[in-house]
Amino acid sequence: MGTTPKRSPASDGLSRRRFVTGTSSILGAAALAGHATQAHARTTAATAADAAAPVADGATVPALVIGSGYGGSVAALRLAEAGVDVHMIEMGKAWDTPGSDGKIFANTTSPDIRSYWLRTRTKQPISNFLGFPLDKNVPLHTGILDAEEFGGIVVYQGRGVGGGSLVNGGMAVTPRRENFGAVLPTVDAGEMYGTYYPRANAGLGVATIDPGWFETAECYQYARVGRKHAQRSGFGFVFVPDVYDWDYMEKEQAGTVPKSALAGEILYGNNHGKKSLQQTYLARARATGRVTISPLHRVTSVTPAAGGGFTVTIEQINTEGTTTATKSVTAERVFFAAGSVGTSKLLVKLKATGALPRLNGEIGKGWGDNGNVMCGRANHMWDATGKLQSSIPTAGIDNWAAGGAFAEVAPLPTGIETYASFYLSITKNPHRAEFTWNAAAQRAELNWQTAWKQPSITAAKTIFDKINSKEGTIYRTDLFGTYKIWGDHLTYHPLGGAVLGKATDNYGRLHGYPGLYVIDGALIPGNTSVNPFVTITALAERNIEKIIDVDL
Repeated sequence: MGTTPKRSPASDGLSRRRFVTGTSSILGAAALAGHATQAHARTTAATAADAAAPVADGATVPALVIGSGYGGSVAALRLAEAGVDVHMIEMGKAWDTPGSDGKIFANTTSPDIRSYWLRTRTKQPISNFLGFPLDKNVPLHTGILDAEEFGGIVVYQGRGVGGGSLVNGGMAVTPRRENFGAVLPTVDAGEMYGTYYPRANAGLGVATIDPGWFETAECYQYARVGRKHAQRSGFGFVFVPDVYDWDYMEKEQAGTVPKSALAGEILYGNNHGKKSLQQTYLARARATGRVTISPLHRVTSVTPAAGGGFTVTIEQINTEGTTTATKSVTAERVFFAAGSVGTSKLLVKLKATGALPRLNGEIGKGWGDNGNVMCGRANHMWDATGKLQSSIPTAGIDNWAAGGAFAEVAPLPTGIETYASFYLSITKNPHRAEFTWNAAAQRAELNWQTAWKQPSITAAKTIFDKINSKEGTIYRTDLFGTYKIWGDHLTYHPLGGAVLGKATDNYGRLHGYPGLYVIDGALIPGNTSVNPFVTITALAERNIEKIIDVDL
């Protein structure tokens, strides 16, 4: 899906395979399922330096970025290149210190103290397998994956320097141009597809699998089975681009390098082949010498400062989540980049408590789940999906135009033969939720209802009912609870809450407060038709270019 960006100098050193734009993504489909690369090692050293010198109480900074995910990383890099000193505030850890097993990140099959954000029990996206529950007790810790529970949905988010790029499957997807008008109706498609999507793909290191290698790779037998079933039922099947190093993946299959994707690593971080923001935008930002990062810090308030700019209140926390210091920093400009949920919750609080009372009535509105829903199918014995499965999905079934669904053929890397096909679908779901402030409980709440997932299930069934009928197969009922077919309780792709052109102007400037900006997924109204992080990155590239040209 989408266009094929031309190779640019920014992509030098990446795989020689072409940059592409495709469709869909997975964050935690491999829920069942050292040493770092040279780039990882370099950025690890930089991260350690950041952690050693957190922002000081009373400091004054030209630009403060709240969050270090896709939007925040783009903003930091481009501001620094324009000569602006930037400080990034990150609630999660730096992820620069190996654990007792010598690895920075925990394996998906064995969640431990590193795995979950301030939980004492795991909450895996796939909660059951063959009748057995999968969740277990873990020590309370500022781990890498946040399973944030609201009334009707669990939202999975990355916690650490690099944000969601640490824990997703790396599916780097540009929407089909014909769908873009429904994604960002106030943004010119020509400039996005002509300039900013190619820039984002180059900056992220997006590439696609070698189709020839795919045909014989043991670790993608599950995807080839998915292709056969899709094509036999008349559906289009496409390769999905990714930020994984495909040369490294081929070496994993050959057994010449330490395994990462082929060891099932995805849900709690990837130790080797994935190019997270630590290796791309953040590495380049640090190299300017103008960007510093404070991990284990969280912003609790932003108010106009008497002398101009904004007073930002920041809590420093330890690895058990306890506040160890409270700091006050003055920032000339503040960029909200804490992710759709984090940015929305903070802005709703700031408006309701009177810290930023001039924020308009659109704050907190237009939030959606990108139509995420999961399911599994039980195949016949002659359709084995393989004991060895790469945790990085690389292909999907396209029924968006006819049925409003794209289904990623996802891994189920249990280490045993399951004869199962597993899918994450992105669907046209019209429902939108709103964040509001509960003054009595002193927290932001989301009014999403689980029943709102029904349009997603209906859309996904346009694919899987037909495949089951053609193949004589059935849905799995052991993955999400007892006799439950659909994983309709979660999202990996939260979007909205401070929508572009509504809560902000058309470039992310918050109404009512010059110098305050939103530059993350909160700007996108609930659905991108594909995995969203390339769109978040490209929109940030567009917006920060305008902000630098006009506001600085």
